[in-house]
Parts: sequence; structure tokens; C-alpha cells
Amino acid sequence: MAKKGKDTNTEEKILNAARQVFIEKGLSGARMQDIADKAEINKAMLHYYFKNKEMLFKLIFQETAGKLFPHFEKLMDSDLNFFDKIRSIVASYIDVIIQNPYIPLFVMNEMNKNPEIGMKTFFEAQKPGFVKKFRQAIENSIEMGLIEPINPIHLIMNMFSMCAFPFIAKPMIKILTGVEEEQFRNLMEQRKVLVAEFIINSIKK
Repeated sequence: MAKKGKDTNTEEKILNAARQVFIEKGLSGARMQDIADKAEINKAMLHYYFKNKEMLFKLIFQETAGKLFPHFEKLMDSDLNFFDKIRSIVASYIDVIIQNPYIPLFVMNEMNKNPEIGMKTFFEAQKPGFVKKFRQAIENSIEMGLIEPINPIHLIMNMFSMCAFPFIAKPMIKILTGVEEEQFRNLMEQRKVLVAEFIINSIKK
């Protein structure tokens, strides 16, 4: 990251430019010149702040991935019942993506294009204990007779894919349905409840 004494406004300008370039082109397609042009600075200035694009990418990817599960582990440790935990996870996940709609596609693309870099930086930015705790909560709920038997992996995939897919497929959805941007956002707000209740009703005994 930039050293102390460097202008924070310039650094933030570079990070904003890099974020846009990485979203548009990914790590492999991005060039430092692209980032410098987007930030409206020269390439020498860019290198003064950030040595290479990999350093920038790591910061942007960690920031992006880190927004996905900011407090899920705390939710799993809370006194909320299992169904309310699902409701809270779905609502907060969709909230984050509404504010940062590029996240699902960006993370998915970089995980596929650069698995070693993507997975390493993802888990550096996350607390992977959340998945383990959520899986254990599912298994406990099955044992207690609260929900129907289900492979925890399927439940996790069902829940997060239902949240993320509309944002990944947004251009197609808007063309097929004719919804405008404001209507799409309203639909996503509604999904905070609809997805959670759909998941709960599909597993609840």
C-alpha cells in the first residue's frame, strides 16, 4: 500500500481508477497505463504510489471480497434463531450488492481467471469460519427436527445463488422484462424478504 507521506487524495483517485479498470478488464487485461489514464495521472506517478498492478489488484480484490461477508460470522455467534439468521444474512448480502452491484461478477470472474491469486486474496480478506459455522447450524437444525434433511452445501449454494444471480444477469433481465433501473432496484429490495422466505419455506418442517 502507499507509504506514509503520499497524498491520500491521489492514492484514492488511483484506487478508484484501478477499481473501474479491473472491473472492466480483469487482472490479465488491465495495464498500468490504463489505470494511469483513468486516474488522469502519468504512469511514473502511478508507479510512485503502487509498484505494480498485482499490488493494486490485491487491494481492490480484498476490498471487494471483504464487503461480501462483513458480519456474517458475528451473526452465526448471535442468539438469533436459525431462520432469523438466514433472514439477516440474505438481507445484508443483498444490501451490500445493491451498493456494489459489480461484486458478484467481479469476484466470480477473477476466481475463474486467476484461481491462485483470487482464492488467496479472497481468504485473506474473509473469515472462512463463517461457512463452517453456518454448515454446523444447518446440521444442528436438521438434528433438532427444525428443517428437512438437506445437504448443507446445497442450502448454501441455493441461498447465495438466488441473491447474486439477478445482479450477474442484470443486463439480460432488463432486456427480457423491460424493467428500468429504479424498478430493478425495487425488485432487489423485495428479494431481501422473498429469497429468505423462499429458502426457509423450502426447508422448514
